[in-house]
Amino acid sequence: MVNALSNAQTIEEAINTGFEPIATGLEKIVFFAIPVGGGSLPLVLVWLIVGATIFTIITGFIQFRGFGVALEVVRGKFSSKDDPGEVTHFQALASAVSGTVGLGNIAGVGVAMSVGGPGAAFWMMVAGILGMATKFVECTLGVKYREIDEDGVVHGGPFKYLPVAFKRFGSPVTKLLTGIFAIAILLFGVVGGGMFQSNQAFAQMREATGGAEGPLGGPLGGLFAGIVLAGLVGLVVIGGIKVIGSVTDKLVPAMAILYVGSCLIVILGNFSHIPTAISEIITGAFTPEGGLGGMIGVMIVGFQRAAFSNEAGIGSSPIAHSAVKTRRPVSEGFVALLEPFLDTVVVCLMTALTVIIAGGSVYEQAREEAAAGESVAGVELVSAAFSTITGWWPILLAIAVVLFAVSTLITWAYYGEKAWHYLFGRRNWSDTLFRLILMAFILIGCLASFGSIVAFADAVLFICCFINIFGLYLLVPEVLREMKQYLADRKAGTLYELGAESEAELQEIREEQGNA
Repeated sequence: MVNALSNAQTIEEAINTGFEPIATGLEKIVFFAIPVGGGSLPLVLVWLIVGATIFTIITGFIQFRGFGVALEVVRGKFSSKDDPGEVTHFQALASAVSGTVGLGNIAGVGVAMSVGGPGAAFWMMVAGILGMATKFVECTLGVKYREIDEDGVVHGGPFKYLPVAFKRFGSPVTKLLTGIFAIAILLFGVVGGGMFQSNQAFAQMREATGGAEGPLGGPLGGLFAGIVLAGLVGLVVIGGIKVIGSVTDKLVPAMAILYVGSCLIVILGNFSHIPTAISEIITGAFTPEGGLGGMIGVMIVGFQRAAFSNEAGIGSSPIAHSAVKTRRPVSEGFVALLEPFLDTVVVCLMTALTVIIAGGSVYEQAREEAAAGESVAGVELVSAAFSTITGWWPILLAIAVVLFAVSTLITWAYYGEKAWHYLFGRRNWSDTLFRLILMAFILIGCLASFGSIVAFADAVLFICCFINIFGLYLLVPEVLREMKQYLADRKAGTLYELGAESEAELQEIREEQGNA
């Protein structure tokens, strides 16, 4: 037994020794920054913010005026049973949300607030609102340029619309840019979607079962948790997007109710502290310590963690949304804009308020450690807040965290597999190899250090956004045409309703609505 424990410790040390320098080096390359106001501003964040702002303006603030349309579409008001695709609007949203409403909204908010203070949560929400327009554009394109094979399987997302966007530059450039994008998505699928989620899920499971002294506290605890998580994900991913959609459309609402409900208990149980907490978030966003440089630093932390949380502009969500059953691509664009609102406005606000109100000494200690350059707290902050309800309540957080992690692991496994298909083609043995690699990284995530995983995940994620947003700029006129026509048809009452069994019935309904 001693040898087994020693070997496990050796594995963990070897992973961290080899992984941390790679993560740190890649992070320095990707996050090239310019000095601003005494702080530094990564150019990749400028690229994301400017892109989201431009899409917001040219779509006429679609995140506000299209919100009602999105709610109509997601509940199937304008859908037909024979629409081409694999999953319903709600299942597509659930699948995509399961990849974004994850530990980035729990651990990510904890990291942001540890480093940037309460004001970082404010800028996360601003980034989420702007990101709604970006999601609208990229997910519309994901459906517009998708392909459906003879088996009914959908192949869409950036692997289809980026080649269209870049074809004006010639085949070599198109293949190079799309290939780099696919590699980055693949890396994030196994690191950000795999290692990050399994790492924080294991951290909470260990905390809920007694910490270092509990059954998962020893060196073998990480190995055991990693094997279980990898096995669960592997079983679901084999079934493809239909199985993923059927799992996530039940898992996402359940985990959201469990987590948000727990946050509300903490928040409403400390009702008198709510105004102070909101004040801290707002004042911390505009008047942080350190003047202008401090404010810029808080903005940077908030936007960076928001990008990891909602993935707007990254190009990942269009992969899930492209499988939707619809004849009107822009309909799914409306559905997609709900994503950043749910994960970066609603869930992140709940998390921030919970941490500020009940995080107590754990939150203050995390702030001090972050300022000293020590390890950054993530999900532990929320766990400390939940423990103020009752001593066993963090167990519910552990359950929610595991649900978040599993749902995100499942969705990002699908994204990673699509990138794998683009790079290496579709073959049974090749798909099996990818799944084995993914499960290995899920296992490694339970052993690697949190800081190095965050650094690597951020770096590969933002490689994607450079290429994807460039492609969105080139194709956004197509989105605007689709949007204007769809809204005009809705206003005229010519969007068909649920219930048509055939194209002939659809035509009859359209004619009746047109006559009316």
